[in-house]
Amino acid sequence: MLEPREGIPPVIADAEALAEVTAAFAAGSGPVAVDAERASGYRYGQRAYLVQLRREGAGSALIDPVACPDLSGLGDALKDAEWVLHAATQDLPCLREIGMVPTRLFDTELAGRLAGFPRVGLGAMVESVLGFVLEKGHSAVDWSTRPLPEPWLRYAALDVELLVDLRDALEKELDRQGKLEWARQEFDAIASAPPPEPRKDPWRRTSGMHKVRRRRQLAVVRELWQTRDRIAQRRDVSPGKVIGDAAIVEAALALPPNVHALAQLSGFGRVNRRQLEQWQAAVDRARELSESQLPQPGQPVTGPPPPRAWADKDPAAAARLSAARAAITALAEELNMPQENLITPDTVRRVCWEPPAPADAGSVAAALAAHGARPWQVEQVTPVLVAALTKES
Repeated sequence: MLEPREGIPPVIADAEALAEVTAAFAAGSGPVAVDAERASGYRYGQRAYLVQLRREGAGSALIDPVACPDLSGLGDALKDAEWVLHAATQDLPCLREIGMVPTRLFDTELAGRLAGFPRVGLGAMVESVLGFVLEKGHSAVDWSTRPLPEPWLRYAALDVELLVDLRDALEKELDRQGKLEWARQEFDAIASAPPPEPRKDPWRRTSGMHKVRRRRQLAVVRELWQTRDRIAQRRDVSPGKVIGDAAIVEAALALPPNVHALAQLSGFGRVNRRQLEQWQAAVDRARELSESQLPQPGQPVTGPPPPRAWADKDPAAAARLSAARAAITALAEELNMPQENLITPDTVRRVCWEPPAPADAGSVAAALAAHGARPWQVEQVTPVLVAALTKES
């Protein structure tokens, strides 16, 4: 499919056109296909730079959320409709920022996982389920570009062109497999989930952190990461475009005493003098911290220890985990779905590390539910976990 059925719709970029689209979509019928394009790798944050919609009776719409930053009116007009998204958890945060929050949704990627499809990207799903090949190739472009080139707009419109058709076909397949109610529980959990909490100590996710062992070096990573983040936010560019993670780790390991030493590092070789001074100031701040101000090597662990340590810390727990993993693997294969969609590995670890007593069906089911498992997951997983937890070692 190379062209949307009604052609490429004009980009909505003013209040009057937005009001017309809102009225048209409110008057439409059935589910509404929704997608958003971000500028990951180009701009700071994960804001939406284009929103695409399609609904029976309204056709397709492309909306510029930079020109129209408040889409809460459109969101309210669609609040009673089922929203169809592909990989919903990726788009919901940026849609929420502009006032679009669904009350009901259908996630075609998650549906594909539950139905056992080996490839669940939108293009692969449309091809295997509907028999259409979508023109792809613009997913990683800079969507903050203005004006957006016509080929990009065509690609964006095609992303919602067949989404409702895909939803209908997947609903039938899930129903055929006896998994439709499971999928509905998953979709409800996504729609009702609160916004994610900001990540604690995000600097610890710097790529290459495993090389950084000493607390003083960790402090350098933290100072350089926070400096980079402030610069990236001010410039509205991706942090990686300011300076790479590899450069941050290199500086942390070298602990350069001055600008001249910093300039010798490969990650800083092309940085101008003024910027070098800025980065060196961050290194110096870390060098001057007292021991009590230095970050700890690891974050506080709230759950079980890493599984590789179980055999030494608690051999019985390690045996329970081994039995549980084998049972979950077998059940996932039997149900033809990924293990992580059957039950999260973290939930399995937590129940195996501190099993309920007695480890009977009622207490294991309650433990799974307490860790956020959906009713269908509790029903499927409880029997195999009970068997694993009570297996003779």
